[in-house]
Amino acid sequence: MITMFGIKNCDTIKKARKWLEAEGIEYQFHDYKKDGLSPDALNDWVNDLGWEALVNKRGTTWRKLPDDVKESIDQASAIEIMLENTSIIKRPLLIDGADNKLLGFKADDYQEFINS
Repeated sequence: MITMFGIKNCDTIKKARKWLEAEGIEYQFHDYKKDGLSPDALNDWVNDLGWEALVNKRGTTWRKLPDDVKESIDQASAIEIMLENTSIIKRPLLIDGADNKLLGFKADDYQEFINS
């Protein structure tokens, strides 16, 4: 079973969910805001994908961070920031039953992920 991690009202999440549903692909949705995020899960993602990939530097949450925090960010501080404010995590994140991960949404990438 595929699990999609993200935030319900995110436009990219809406597009990704619509794509999965149009393709008839079953998935579970895990909303960070409602369901939370465990430090163990986040550490696993950081180990597999890297904290740099997980931090969404295009969003308003990143822009609201103080400049000194943005300039000195490292893995430990990134993890702390992501746990405190899950809105800063790039979305969506798909994880399949074999623990394969796909970050972001592009229809072609989703098709390849689903077919692999």
